[in-house]
Amino acid sequence: MRILKWIAGLLIAVIAVLFLTIQFRWKRTFDAPTPDLKATTDSATIEHGRYLAYSAAGCAYCHLPKADWKRLDAGEQPPLSGNHVFPLPFGELRSPNLTPDATTGIGRRSDGEIARVLRHGVRPDNRAAFPFMEFQHLSDADVIALLSFLRSQPAVANAVPDVRYNLMGKALMSFAIAPTSAGTPPPAASPVGPSVERGEYLANYVSSCVACHTNRGSTGNFVGPHFAGGQVMDIEDDPGHVYVTPNLTPDPTTGHIYSWSEDDFVARFRKGLIRPVALMPWGAFSRMSEDDLRSIYRYLRTLPPAVNQVGEIYRTR
Repeated sequence: MRILKWIAGLLIAVIAVLFLTIQFRWKRTFDAPTPDLKATTDSATIEHGRYLAYSAAGCAYCHLPKADWKRLDAGEQPPLSGNHVFPLPFGELRSPNLTPDATTGIGRRSDGEIARVLRHGVRPDNRAAFPFMEFQHLSDADVIALLSFLRSQPAVANAVPDVRYNLMGKALMSFAIAPTSAGTPPPAASPVGPSVERGEYLANYVSSCVACHTNRGSTGNFVGPHFAGGQVMDIEDDPGHVYVTPNLTPDPTTGHIYSWSEDDFVARFRKGLIRPVALMPWGAFSRMSEDDLRSIYRYLRTLPPAVNQVGEIYRTR
């Protein structure tokens, strides 16, 4: 009994120390450089930023409530006033207001602070941003375009609550989540025209196809070949089913688009949402330029074929 009491006391002490450590560490701060990138009033740059926000990068689908998605699918472009709710096992995240409102939006932030979140994942308060946005390799020109567009929107007063972590979330922020880095310096300008190089840039860093079409482990890290699919996603409005991302590599037996021609690929995107349930922002991607869609297709065709039979894309949990 003395041994059991000693073990129980030790466990209680370890749990108490861990709990206190989490409470002290979860708001830890980090240093990261502030990119010297500034918005411009150039109309062509603003329009390119609009294209990224509402189409190629799909920003609007996270920075508007889900109730507005039908408006986005229909081609409307409401201001990105935030407050999309992400109910997650580790807490509740809400997307921030990206309009230039001086009190509740980015009007209170400098261009450098916004660029630092995109490039390094560090918030203006120097805490790590939860890694939802994998835009570290956006070119300088594309970051400037987004800044320029966001500054040009009408200001909308919409106070969005900050992220609320439960104990699991605070533990993640204490020990697992840290600022991300682009690694190699991002390009000053992105590739242009219908090309494999442009497709690689879009699929990995802008449209982020790789983020969903690669399986992930329990900590969010990629497991298995990139673009081979298999990531299981919960469906908020349909808890009895899950969505499994398809294999986009050119494997002749398990590749979802192996038999598609380039024209087939473009035609599918132009149709937009055709399933009753889909987590991909089809409304945004259906309006991508033909050059960009053809570039992604050509890049996907260069990937090493990966055998990964993911089964039914929409299936019972």
